[in-house]
Amino acid sequence: MPTEILMPALSPTMEEGTLAKWLVKEGDTVSSGDLLAEIETDKATMEFEAVDEGVVGKILVAEGTEGVKVNVPIAVLLEDGESADDISASPAPAASAPAPTAEEAPTAAAAPAAAPAPAAPAAADGARIFASPLARRIAADKGLDLAQIKGSGPHGRIVKADVESAEAAPAVAAAPAAATASAPAATAAAMPTGPATETVLKMYADRDYEEVALDGMRKTVASRLTEAKQTIPHFYLRRDIKLDALLKFRSQLNKQLEARGVKLSVNDFIIKACANALQQVPAANAVWAGDRMLKLTPSDVAVAVAVEGGLFTPVLKDADTKSLSALSTEMKDLATRARDKKLAPHEYVGGTFAISNLGMFGIDNFDAVINPPHGAILAVGAGAKKPVVGDDGELTVATVMSVTLSVDHRVIDGALGAELLQAIVDNLENPMVMLA
Repeated sequence: MPTEILMPALSPTMEEGTLAKWLVKEGDTVSSGDLLAEIETDKATMEFEAVDEGVVGKILVAEGTEGVKVNVPIAVLLEDGESADDISASPAPAASAPAPTAEEAPTAAAAPAAAPAPAAPAAADGARIFASPLARRIAADKGLDLAQIKGSGPHGRIVKADVESAEAAPAVAAAPAAATASAPAATAAAMPTGPATETVLKMYADRDYEEVALDGMRKTVASRLTEAKQTIPHFYLRRDIKLDALLKFRSQLNKQLEARGVKLSVNDFIIKACANALQQVPAANAVWAGDRMLKLTPSDVAVAVAVEGGLFTPVLKDADTKSLSALSTEMKDLATRARDKKLAPHEYVGGTFAISNLGMFGIDNFDAVINPPHGAILAVGAGAKKPVVGDDGELTVATVMSVTLSVDHRVIDGALGAELLQAIVDNLENPMVMLA
């Protein structure tokens, strides 16, 4: 029977997307790995690959359609011997439906609930299992548990060949896990977001204004930051850091690295200092995971990058093991691709700690909002010449940078946060130690 191609979840926070462009047309033959469409997620425009072979029998969602929900059918794939006549006539799925009016509400309530779109199966631990619709159907017919099958498709997706070669096993009910997985989304949807649209529009009815529609990225930023401030008990630790030794050391290194085309920034040193500090204070290298904490072994440091309409936080994995020049090169590449919205989801997901540097914009100091599930974020201000009291008690002038560590009190207590910030300060004020 025909196989529905569903709107994929191409990023961890994606709930809906825009079908920007079809790369195939009805009647085209496709194989696993062939590109089907370009889809705009909440973070980037990404290419969507086929996971099964067949003929594109019908395209259900037109190019340019916005607000297409994840798991809604967008096209139909036919197998050998099938024709377009085998596809039952049905209207293209709507991106969204208007809420019933007060007069329509009783009728709408009395009508039977529409069947939900097929949900992706889940493993026993609640993790989502990625499998093609055809693979899921064959698995159900053979009594296979998808959680026990290793996928060979793109990004580990389970495809037809995987289930055909697997042995039958008792299927595991996935409903409880699916319900658990959907709970955070339901909670986020229920969060208060401020005055209703109608209320705000009435307030400015007599004023000239331009209405700006929210794109996927802005919606995601608003949702996650609202979640962060409502659910994370922030507290803040502030320190001044003397940068003179670091600036001198940086100048020396840049002269030596000039022939290699490498130029280290102060931000590169900050990344390295934070990565090393997470190794020096391992109890702070942790994230909040709902009913538990996860303490990570590597130092995976995220860095906020401003882009048009929002921001990305690409993650430098194993930053403690990389040289300053390697971190500098990797950060430049990630920042460039972030601004072009070309990052893959695995490049901006994860990490335990983040850095937000507004010093380059002349900001003296600020408090950053934690990006869940991170345990902390360091807000970095500008370095400036200031009078300080030297070790000998004499008044002198030094380049001083103000930083603020925002901490999730569920993960890191006050003393532990202070210990982590002290380690960051020590690394930046004694930069040669970071290379030892």
